[in-house]
Amino acid sequence: MAAWPDFYPCTCIAVDAQAYGSNNDRRQSEIQHDLPRLLDRAARNAGLDREQWQIQRKGDEQLAVRPVDGKEPRLVDDYIRHLVGELRDYNAQRVPEARMRLRAVIHQGLVELADNGFAGTAVVATARLLNSDPLYGALATHPESDLALLLSDEVFRSTVAGGHTTLSTGSFRRVTVQVKEFEATAWLHVPALGAPTGASHEPGAAGEGESAAPAQGEPAADRTEPAAAGGAGSGSRISSEYRADNINVTNVAGSVDARGAVFGFGSVGG
Repeated sequence: MAAWPDFYPCTCIAVDAQAYGSNNDRRQSEIQHDLPRLLDRAARNAGLDREQWQIQRKGDEQLAVRPVDGKEPRLVDDYIRHLVGELRDYNAQRVPEARMRLRAVIHQGLVELADNGFAGTAVVATARLLNSDPLYGALATHPESDLALLLSDEVFRSTVAGGHTTLSTGSFRRVTVQVKEFEATAWLHVPALGAPTGASHEPGAAGEGESAAPAQGEPAADRTEPAAAGGAGSGSRISSEYRADNINVTNVAGSVDARGAVFGFGSVGG
């Protein structure tokens, strides 16, 4: 487990299980056992090692702190995407009342490893963001989603807006967070339910199934609609017509995470 003296530039990653207190004793126990496993698997699949993070556990909530090391885009992008996948698989085996839904926050700032936890205004800001109305409201507005993410303005601008992730700025909404004495701008994102955890997109492009709504204050780019298969005069915008000349063949070596993918099979000669 990495350690550092005095205050040090760090990334804070906080998660909290929604509606934990409304569960009975056994369900609360299950959440406390399963949450760390889901977080560990998501990090491992994203190529990150949570054993090197400083972690403060609090029942249904965790605050992880790690020194800034250039892997912040991977946290925002890969780690959250894999966590969404872990939650999707976990909840698929449970009745709706037993789903685990998470609020998540990523922030940056100076943090000290104190004798009784973490010290620094960055830690306080992370806690305020985690308990903000926009984050609670996102899960209430999107009951089909398992996770809502809030990035601090600093993290959003240095990762997503900087073009260092596969996420689109248009899939985030700018919000104002006001909790007690704390007030700040943050960026809200609700990953689409069922998006493949292994999805790969060019930086700056919206992920498969992700909302393309423009961020507040930023105009959406004009998009051209796909042409109808029957030409300009066709009444249909999408065609399911089989076109052998349009088939693409991809050769893949090794294991592939193809959850959510659609495959077709046939001979090369037709």
